[in-house]
Amino acid sequence: MSLTTALGIAQRSILSTSRQTSVVSQNISNVQNPDYSRRSAVLVSTAPGARTVEIQRATNVALFKNNLAALSSHAGQSTLLSGIENLTLHVNGVENGRSASTLIGKLQQALQSFGTTPSNENLGENVVEQARQLAKALNEGSAAIQQTRAQLDKDIKTSVASLNDLLGQFEQANKAVMHATQAGNDASDALDQRDALLKQISEIVPISTITRGNNDMVVTTASGVTLFEAVPRKVTFEPIPSYSATTSGNAIYVDGVPLVAGSGANTDAAGSLAAMLQMRDRVAPSMQAQLDEIARGLISSFAETDPTGAGSVPPLTGLFTWPGGPALPADGTVSPGLAGAIQVNPLIDSTAGGDVRLLRDGGMNGSGYVYNTSGGASFADLIYTYSEALDAPMTFDAAAGIGTEASVTDYAGSSISWLELARQQASEAAESKSSLLVRTSQALSNETGVNMDEEMARLLELEHAYQASARLIQAVDEMLSTLLEAVR
Repeated sequence: MSLTTALGIAQRSILSTSRQTSVVSQNISNVQNPDYSRRSAVLVSTAPGARTVEIQRATNVALFKNNLAALSSHAGQSTLLSGIENLTLHVNGVENGRSASTLIGKLQQALQSFGTTPSNENLGENVVEQARQLAKALNEGSAAIQQTRAQLDKDIKTSVASLNDLLGQFEQANKAVMHATQAGNDASDALDQRDALLKQISEIVPISTITRGNNDMVVTTASGVTLFEAVPRKVTFEPIPSYSATTSGNAIYVDGVPLVAGSGANTDAAGSLAAMLQMRDRVAPSMQAQLDEIARGLISSFAETDPTGAGSVPPLTGLFTWPGGPALPADGTVSPGLAGAIQVNPLIDSTAGGDVRLLRDGGMNGSGYVYNTSGGASFADLIYTYSEALDAPMTFDAAAGIGTEASVTDYAGSSISWLELARQQASEAAESKSSLLVRTSQALSNETGVNMDEEMARLLELEHAYQASARLIQAVDEMLSTLLEAVR
């Protein structure tokens, strides 16, 4: 071997080692980056030396797709759980302190105290105050539900805008991958960027990917609707500024196809958008319907009826009334928005100029409804009738989702149980899906992530290779110097 050949081998070795060292350094600098895939500088032996052929990027398509699915599932479940917890707090208060069930219990206690001493008008005023607090809680609960739906619309609008922006970024990243692949250049950085965008997109909507020639990628939703093919497909949504119990929210369209809302406490919603639709269009309306049915049950329980039992006068609203009063809401049917409209009858509300004695005696709807015809101060029959009515069975609308035959007291308790059960199941499912996400992320990281110990060991090997090449150059230099000395 000539000295020139030996020098060339050493130079190429140093260049290869330098390139490998650069790749290892890049790996080490990204050890904490979850969107980075490990690089390897692959060498092949060629006479009379070695050279870097290409940079290979660690990848595992199956694990990456599993991770995307876990991201979508976790995002959907977390969004639903957060929505249910928020609804629980605003409708029922901390530890259900403002729930209809709790306040009905307090109203019933006040009635029983008043029934014990019906001549004490202060006890009657306490009944009216408890009724006022109950009506207020139903009003505020109904308002909170509709405000929640309106806020969900705003959140959906923000997420849709974010999704469209991510799809625009994905187009640029996909072009960069294709151009690098076509030119035979290293596409690792562009591939990392594209994969990171896929992770962000999958948290909003569930996705499936197809890779074509030149690393071109097509992205669809899990149901097969195209999100990206050469160019992004438009995702559209029109929010509604304010909601009422009768308002239906607008759909989200992906390339003209409506996105389907999730269902169940252990939701099948993948991605935050489907879970927000589920909260807005299914969970919140069910809670609204239950409050409306509780309000209807209260109005019916305290209705004034014919004291003779002959039915010569129709039942009309009593302690509680509503804008459609004094007629009663239809039996066994949800009256949308009733919980937001129920109020204490001003005829017995002293703060509105009413007379609390009408609660004891009857007659809010005229003389035909008077029970205490003698005007006795100790008359308690009607008061006890109202208290017993709260525990009497009645028919509720099955559309509210918690049974059809119950007392208004039991129905209000069932409403709390329904929401708490949904919260518990959603919480357990969130923990399970979080664990799945951690496992898939860890498995993917083990395959494609950077191991600091391995990289440092590799760096040490490269240092030794560099030293060997340097010693070879030094030896060639000494030989050439000796040769030149001899020539002189």
